Amino acid sequence: MHSPVIPPGTDPTAPRYEGVPRPSRLAAFGNRILAAIERLVARTSRYGDWPIFDNAQFPFASEIEDAWPAIRAELETVLVRHTELPNFQDLTPEVGNINCDNHWKTYFFYGYGIRCAENCKRCPETTRILDRIPGMKTAFFSILAPGKHIPAHTGPYKGVLRYHLGLIVPEPKERCRIRVADQFRFWEEGKSLIFDDTFEHEVWNETNGLRAVLFVDFARPCRFPGNLVNRLFLAIAGWLPQLRRAKRNYERWEAVFYH
Repeated sequence: MHSPVIPPGTDPTAPRYEGVPRPSRLAAFGNRILAAIERLVARTSRYGDWPIFDNAQFPFASEIEDAWPAIRAELETVLVRHTELPNFQDLTPEVGNINCDNHWKTYFFYGYGIRCAENCKRCPETTRILDRIPGMKTAFFSILAPGKHIPAHTGPYKGVLRYHLGLIVPEPKERCRIRVADQFRFWEEGKSLIFDDTFEHEVWNETNGLRAVLFVDFARPCRFPGNLVNRLFLAIAGWLPQLRRAKRNYERWEAVFYH
């Protein structure tokens, strides 16, 4: 049996999103397989198994930083309709345990084989840069409201690394920060941050302004045989039930937003 459909708000014209089914024995078996794959990925990780990485190890980071003013300009056009953007949990109800309010907005470009064509069309420079990131799997604008706190949590799969480009960072920037394991960082406009989200991490925006970053997951560079196993797993990830639900939820939002 599936849990009830969860609406994003009280507006009767808003799209209704699919909820999360109960776990099954098959899912438990899949989790054991996933754990074995992650151990292999960690052993063969080309740049080690760290909470936060050196940006210099990833040449694409400096290319994105060079283009950040154009990306920021396209974000500002999106923010004109900020309140209509989907909440993170509207598209992926699995994260309902870390976000259940309207203070974390998203604007998706890609998600494991899903290309959000209308969004990409309206942000051509951002899309052009994203297409240059090796192994890019997921990409969106991540927008946090003033005072927003995302509690401690861990990501679902070690085979990807997470990239953030600071786009809007309100002052004082030290109060707009992230903890990854025992390390703290704050965002800076036009600067990159690369980390492994399977380490426990937590986010705060303790300012009076919006915080926005370009949020990207990309395939972790690995040596053989981890590279082959990781590539295969990521290739089939788009068929996972939670990602298929996210695709349908996004399509419902898009149909209303661009109507």
